[in-house]
Formats: sequence, structure tokens, C-alpha cells
Amino acid sequence: MASNRVFLGIVTAVAAGVVIGLLFAPEDGNKMRKKIKKRTNSLASELIEALEKSKAGAERLKSEGEEYKDEVLDTAQGAKDKFLGER
Repeated sequence: MASNRVFLGIVTAVAAGVVIGLLFAPEDGNKMRKKIKKRTNSLASELIEALEKSKAGAERLKSEGEEYKDEVLDTAQGAKDKFLGER
């Protein structure tokens, strides 16, 4: 959770820096608005891509965790059966 907040904070800071930089750049208003729109769209696309990668990683970790859980339960059941069988 904390890493998501840090990432979102970095992206927000970068976006704010780009907008402020463009606002102080000595260019025509139309050019400036086009640059802001282009850069904003680019940042949004990068953010969406990063979130999709995070989601895929989380799903992979969940799947691996479920596999390990099943292995542990099988091992525990085998140990229980062996223990009860020896009694």
C-alpha cells in the first residue's frame, strides 16, 4: 500500500512540475495547451500501464500463495495421517 502511495505521489509531482514548467515557458497559449494535453495523456498512459503491471504482479503472487497454501495443507494432512496411523 505504501509503495502505491509513493508511486502516485511521484507521478503527481512530475505532472505538476511539467504543468508549471510549461506555464512559465515563453510560448503561445495554443502551443502550451497542446503540450500540456500531450504530456498529460502520456503520463496517464504510463500510470495505467504501471497499474496494470502491479495488478498482474499481485494476481501472480496471489496464485503462488494459494499453491503454497495447498502444498502446506497436503503436507500437514499427510503428517496427521502418518501420526494417527502409527498410534
